[in-house]
Amino acid sequence: MHFNHYGGTGAFVAAALANCTDFSVAALDRLLAEHEMTSRIADSEQAAALAAWADQVRPVFGDEDQRRQITLVNALLADATTSVRVSQHDGYGPHLHYITGTDDPVARIKAAVAGGLAVAVCGAGGQRLGRCAREHCSIVYVDTSRNGRRRFCSLACANRVNVAAHRSRVEKLGSAS
Repeated sequence: MHFNHYGGTGAFVAAALANCTDFSVAALDRLLAEHEMTSRIADSEQAAALAAWADQVRPVFGDEDQRRQITLVNALLADATTSVRVSQHDGYGPHLHYITGTDDPVARIKAAVAGGLAVAVCGAGGQRLGRCAREHCSIVYVDTSRNGRRRFCSLACANRVNVAAHRSRVEKLGSAS
């Protein structure tokens, strides 16, 4: 699935927030800058609000039940958006904005995240919002692979699972002889 700049950014920011462990103003500033978000967190109160938002975003990833996933995204949209508008600015082609008339950075980030998740759910049935398949790994991701079959957050997790499976097969063969 191809994510455009605006909808894709929201989905990628959602994954980054869901994986975030440091909700300090400086860490959130770096996270937002990495994802080319212009909104910035100004104080610890806004950072705490974004941390609480991340707790609501996390369950959307890796949920196999599409109806539940849609319910979760709709709740995020209801909390975050004031209206949906087609916008064109800063050299971007026409794209959707999920909020209007506010300078509140938390509101703007929440709207972009909820909108990005909605795009992912509608564009790929939510199946591209994954959770790492390695036991005890809770990292989430947006699957941008060509065939949409990604199962792990990283090559490191995939390698750990594959090495463990290989060792298990070798042990079974060794004990069978």
